[in-house]
Amino acid sequence: MRAKKKVLIGGCFDILHFGHIHFLKEAKKKGDCLIVALESDENTKRLKGQGRPIHTQKQRLEILESLNFVDEVIPLPEMKSDDDYKKLVAKIKPDIIAVTQGDSMKDKKREYAKSVNAKLVEIKKIKVPSTTQIAKLIGLD
Repeated sequence: MRAKKKVLIGGCFDILHFGHIHFLKEAKKKGDCLIVALESDENTKRLKGQGRPIHTQKQRLEILESLNFVDEVIPLPEMKSDDDYKKLVAKIKPDIIAVTQGDSMKDKKREYAKSVNAKLVEIKKIKVPSTTQIAKLIGLD
C-alpha cells in the first residue's frame, strides 16, 4: 500500500468564489490528500485590511470542510513570522505545496517546500473577481 501524497495550500478563503474552487480542485488533482492551512482572523485582517475577514475563521473552516475535495482544514493561530509557517510545513511534511500563479509568497513557499523535500506546484490563476472585488460590489468593503 503506497502512502498518500499530501498537497498543502494556504489562504484566507473569506468569501468563497469560483477562483477559490478552481484552485482547490486543481491542487487536489496533484495528490491524494488536500490540506488547507486557513489563516487566522488576525492575519486575514492584516493581509486584507479593515473590515476583513467578512466570515470568522470558524465559519470559513466550516465552509471549506463542506467541500468534498478538501480532506483537512487546519485553522492557523495568528502567525507572526515566516518561521511559524516553516514549522507548520515541517510538522505536516507535505509532498507538494501548491500556490496560485503570481503568489507574492512563492519564493518563501518554495523555500518551505525544499526544507521538507516537497515540490512547489503553481496553479494557473483564472480571471474572476477576487474576494476584495466582490466585497466592494456588494457594499461590504
